Amino acid sequence: MTTFADAPVLTGLTVIREPGKPAVVATPGHHDIDAAAAWLTAHRAEIQAELHRSGAVLLRGLPVADAAAFATARDALIEQRAGYKEKATPRTDFGEGVFSSTDLPAAQPIRLHNENSYTLDFPGVLLFGCVTAPEEGGATTVGDMREALRLLPADLRDRFEEAGWLLVRNYSELAGLPWYKTFATDDRAAAEAYCDENTIGYEWLDDDSLVTRQRRSAIVTHPVTGERVWFNHFAFWNSRTLDPDVREVLVETYGEDGLPFNTYLGDGTRLTDAEVDAVNDVYDRVTRRETWQQGDLMLVDNILCAHGRESFTGDRKILVAMGEPVALADCSPATQPSTTVFGK
Repeated sequence: MTTFADAPVLTGLTVIREPGKPAVVATPGHHDIDAAAAWLTAHRAEIQAELHRSGAVLLRGLPVADAAAFATARDALIEQRAGYKEKATPRTDFGEGVFSSTDLPAAQPIRLHNENSYTLDFPGVLLFGCVTAPEEGGATTVGDMREALRLLPADLRDRFEEAGWLLVRNYSELAGLPWYKTFATDDRAAAEAYCDENTIGYEWLDDDSLVTRQRRSAIVTHPVTGERVWFNHFAFWNSRTLDPDVREVLVETYGEDGLPFNTYLGDGTRLTDAEVDAVNDVYDRVTRRETWQQGDLMLVDNILCAHGRESFTGDRKILVAMGEPVALADCSPATQPSTTVFGK
């Protein structure tokens, strides 16, 4: 097994590359966060180059023990903060743009996805930090979306390239998030204005619940590297990805068209179970993981690389910050955003 001692030094960084794992960079092991931040700042260009090569870089040996230290490291690595828009999962806000990675239950794994792939601008970079490592499991998984696009069956890739993907959300108090939490306002007019400005179709229902529809490109081009990538939440939110027992209960309760989230091909077509399984199989094939150690940071290029989370046992505190916002329009989307299905 390769060790830090015999790893090749590339562009001034000691990088470990092992099958099934993200790239790992050894840091000098500073005990003071300010000294560590100075090292990160001095090597930011080299870390960025490695990020564009690998899609995700785990930085090991840092004194990140709390949200304040994490924020200091974030400011050394990320020049511009990005907001969290159109919220879909619960998070704890620690202030200064630092959040919990997710507050979903420990037993619930989270499949690979690109953060905010359904918005018109999104974080270009995510930074995760381990304050408390779980006893077992709980890795923040990553997967290269350049490779995913290559592995996707050609017929599916062509259909998504032409039509994009469609996201339908039903907001209610009973499942998912209510609309006022997603849009951070309890003013209907403000929510409508946001939807109008961000190419989201919307419909109010009698019980003050809301349905939105937004068509987005499934394939984009990285604005710096020029590489085409698979970039969407199609499989992540498709009802056929759900555990069968969970899906049965949700469909019985809300109906297929009333689920909190569901996705379609951009022309409105529901893919078959086998087709959704084929997409999820690609995610499984590209998944990489590394066990968290206290103090680890992981920088993820949100366009080149998707991320997820394993289920876990024991306490786990992983922080996240988002930065370097990117506009979808700057990513040469294969299809243009719309409030309606492709061809209508």
